[in-house]
Amino acid sequence: MNGLRSTLVTAALAATIGAAAAWGAMTWSAHRDQPADLHRIVHGQLDLSPDQDRRVEQIEAAFAARRGPLEAEVRAANRELTAAIAESRGDTPEVRAAVAHFHDAMGALQMATIRHMFDMRAVLTPEQAEQFDRAVVETLRADTD
Repeated sequence: MNGLRSTLVTAALAATIGAAAAWGAMTWSAHRDQPADLHRIVHGQLDLSPDQDRRVEQIEAAFAARRGPLEAEVRAANRELTAAIAESRGDTPEVRAAVAHFHDAMGALQMATIRHMFDMRAVLTPEQAEQFDRAVVETLRADTD
């Protein structure tokens, strides 16, 4: 009976690690694609003036510099979570701390992305902003289906 119990615990732990890693990878990947969609919307669907285009390029460059370290932190937090789950036998303080670190890292990336979106929106005319808002909402809705 002890052998069966050990096997079941190991299988459950492996499934948990796999699910956590898959969830983390999917979440990170979904957020990672959002700026490219914003770029496509702004440069492909809106008729920017040369001044708007210059300002948007500056905003995108600043975000690109910030985004890399934020994404690296998400990857590090995901590795930390994976290691904590692999080394523990259940809901431990180490697992909870790793989950909190992962959520904080993802939250920081998401907030930076949202700020980036609003920074770009501030450059737009009211008509462009309305079109931008519709396109962003459609993109986000498509990600939830």
